[in-house]
Amino acid sequence: MDKDLFKFFNCNPPTTINVIREVEKQLNIKFPEDYTDFMLNSNGGEGQINERYLRLWEMESIVDSNGPEGYSTLEFAPGLIVIGSDGGGTAIGYDFRNNTPRLIEVDFIGLDIDSPFFSTGNFIDFVRYLYNHRYEE
Repeated sequence: MDKDLFKFFNCNPPTTINVIREVEKQLNIKFPEDYTDFMLNSNGGEGQINERYLRLWEMESIVDSNGPEGYSTLEFAPGLIVIGSDGGGTAIGYDFRNNTPRLIEVDFIGLDIDSPFFSTGNFIDFVRYLYNHRYEE
């Protein structure tokens, strides 16, 4: 993990592989290995990634947060599993509609997963995008 990218990010204590596998089983998905590795070192967290804010949910909250008690993404955006946000109106999640999941950034309102702001197959590339992306004034 690139420590500079996470300099001002407050990491949670790690999760376990058993917790990750149980969430995957409940959602009928398999998270990409690089995201799983991150969660085994830091079970989510929040803080600044340069000028951007990132909140990654704890593995234990992902099922409920995507279900009817949360954002209902399982109903309104089938294939999308949200794993966090920018702390505001932007969702960060994996698009599992294809064989290779893509980590995407979309508005919570509308959850238009066909037109994400950004999409990549790599977790650290996504964090680098956040680090290098500036909000427009």
